[in-house]
Amino acid sequence: MHPTDIELLSTPGTPALQGDLLLTAVSAPHAETNTYRGAVWRIGLDGTATPWTHGEYDSAPAISPDGRWVAFLRAGEPKAPPQVHVMPTTGGDARRLTDLPLGAGAPVWAPDSRRIAFTARVSEPGRYGVATADGEKLEPAEEAPRRITRFDYRIDNIGFLRDRPQRLFVVDATEPDADLVALTDERVDVSGPAWTPDGETILVAAPRDWGAKETEEADIYAVPAHRPGEPRLLIRSAGGVERITVGDGVVWFVGAEFARPYEAARNPGLWSAPLSGGTPRRLTDVETVHVHAGAGAPAVLGDRLVVAVLNRGAVELRAVPDDADGVPLEKLALLAGERAAVRSFTVDGDRIAAVVSGPDSAGDVVLISGGTGKVLTDWSKPLRNKGIRPLQELTATAPDGYPVHGWLVEPEGDGPHPVLLVVHGGPFAAYDWGLFDEAQVYAAAGYAVVLANPRGSAGYGQSHGRAIVRALGTVDVDDVLALLDSALERPALDSSRVGVMGGSYGGFMTAWLAAHHGERFRAAWSERAVTAWDSMVGSSDIGWLFVDAYLGSEPEVQRERSPLTYADRISIPFLVAHSEHDWRCPVEQAQRLFVALKRAGAEVEMLLFPGEGHELTRSGKPRHRIQRFEAVLEWWSRHLPVRR
Repeated sequence: MHPTDIELLSTPGTPALQGDLLLTAVSAPHAETNTYRGAVWRIGLDGTATPWTHGEYDSAPAISPDGRWVAFLRAGEPKAPPQVHVMPTTGGDARRLTDLPLGAGAPVWAPDSRRIAFTARVSEPGRYGVATADGEKLEPAEEAPRRITRFDYRIDNIGFLRDRPQRLFVVDATEPDADLVALTDERVDVSGPAWTPDGETILVAAPRDWGAKETEEADIYAVPAHRPGEPRLLIRSAGGVERITVGDGVVWFVGAEFARPYEAARNPGLWSAPLSGGTPRRLTDVETVHVHAGAGAPAVLGDRLVVAVLNRGAVELRAVPDDADGVPLEKLALLAGERAAVRSFTVDGDRIAAVVSGPDSAGDVVLISGGTGKVLTDWSKPLRNKGIRPLQELTATAPDGYPVHGWLVEPEGDGPHPVLLVVHGGPFAAYDWGLFDEAQVYAAAGYAVVLANPRGSAGYGQSHGRAIVRALGTVDVDDVLALLDSALERPALDSSRVGVMGGSYGGFMTAWLAAHHGERFRAAWSERAVTAWDSMVGSSDIGWLFVDAYLGSEPEVQRERSPLTYADRISIPFLVAHSEHDWRCPVEQAQRLFVALKRAGAEVEMLLFPGEGHELTRSGKPRHRIQRFEAVLEWWSRHLPVRR
């Protein structure tokens, strides 16, 4: 895989399934327009796939309960905000239902198949292109100053929050020119709308106490569905709420259990509570079951709930009995995702449609019925034709006897190959069995790539994830080096030519390794990294809570755990890559390290990407993603050349 081949990364979104109608939106980077283009496709149950909409920026299809309509999001042009549209399932023209300046979120049908709920950010006048009370539209630099009174005033990849709250709306999809009804006010962001069976109420997740003060804790509120009304606290969670599903008299949701400031590395679980309200009950085990809300909300499958679960680098679909009480992972039936990664899923009756990524697929639609799965699409075939290197599982033992797990991607040829140790971000995240574009690009250039899930990672038990709380740069370092040593035992890998790189927490680890184990590496590439915890507290969008959770509030400890403190020990060539608009690890983190290394006489360069945030490598502008890959390969060609 080469840098420009990211345009072949066709990725399906969450599928919609009802009867013989199976839809999913498929998007891919497009360098010429510097956007992500995509349309909604219909997947035949026989494996045929045909475009179902003909817009270039369509997504998020949802089929009405009566099967007559499909709602979806459409952006009419590359940088336009997406709006809710609806069209008959029999085909025809799409009708736009919204025209909101900042766009709309994914549509959610009411049980009556008439109304659609969605969330949308609503700007105060005079910002984000919205006219002032006098009708004047201001340029961003002309807007009035923002008055900040809370910690939670902005978030990376979204922007400022308090001047454009995310509110709940309802619209009648069957009435032409129907008015939008705003059901929540500007006090708080709400998310994850779910209708009650009678269609009278919509449940949403919102910060505790309806956002009266900053908090990471969230609860479930009931909002009247027909007209604006005061929200009612329905379920007080044990910490967080991420996804909500409503059944007959019961609510299920995904959430972690915590109380500030100890929310770091807590396994999200599946919970249930009466629809009438009450104390929730955790259905899944705290230690062994990490429910992955990013793949979707709990879905009803008979007397079980289907959820995605992280398990040793796999993202699996597991079935949880609806009467479970703290059930461990080993007792949950595996439905899909073994040695793979389920990216999204939906359930219709006794069938499941899932998007599954494997080592050689960015994601394909699989239909699961009667205990068997049938792969219906092959969108990654063009990428495989370009060449995909296999993912080899690795294990190792840390110096204290702890088991370490990860993977190796080797290039073609006999070697000995130069090696890149690539550390993931998070840290409560994980590499998985799905196709990883970075590993493939580096392997195609001739590098063997080592990918570790050290202590601190997700999917290996909550205690594994919490092992580095107040201990960053300790056993996690032991683990990545142990897995690297395990890989270097292979004769095809050159132990004398090793580089290290990573982003975010992986960038922290890169700088830490360069300072404390620099003799093991020829050079380093650290991007969007944390390098100084003291300034991270006050400059990061999550610094006010993340740093205390992982390190504590003692300045001495923060400095002791900061790579910047040891910059004078870094003697290997070092590249600092960062995005100018990164609010998770602000650009000052990069600037401080660059200056410290430069003053210490190190061979150092800094690469800054305009207009990008923390998510550059995953969802940044396609041209910047390609340029970044080219810069990475150029850096390693200088400091870790491949011998052809």
